[in-house]
Amino acid sequence: MASSSGTCSGSSSLLQNSGSEEDLQAVMDQRKRKRMISNRESARRSRMRKQKHLDDLVTQVAQLRKENQQILTTVNITTQQFLSVEAENSVLRAQVGELSHRLESLNEIIEVLNAGFGSTTFVEPTSNNTTFFNPMNMGYLNHPIMASADILQY
Repeated sequence: MASSSGTCSGSSSLLQNSGSEEDLQAVMDQRKRKRMISNRESARRSRMRKQKHLDDLVTQVAQLRKENQQILTTVNITTQQFLSVEAENSVLRAQVGELSHRLESLNEIIEVLNAGFGSTTFVEPTSNNTTFFNPMNMGYLNHPIMASADILQY
């Protein structure tokens, strides 16, 4: 009996041991499933983060393109205004040159007139022949001095 009892007790311990192994295997399988589910969730969150980052970058690219277009438009408008002001300045420089030359000519005429009479004031001649010095007859002195468009080349 002892031997049967020992065998019996040995087989019972084997059953308990195999029950423990099954329980252990079940626990290991449960942990494995939890880890797999956790990894799937982590991968899903990672994909969502990457997608959100990609969406943010696409939005940023669109915003930067819009800003670049606005800057380009502003630069083009500013360039047009600059060219317009530069053309106007060129015309004004030509007019300054023309008016300076005209002023020089008028000052030379005044010097000639003053030298001829020996005084700084204009005195009416006493003779009846006043056609030359008549202010209404000085049209030859008022000819405009015109500058051509290409007088100043920059």
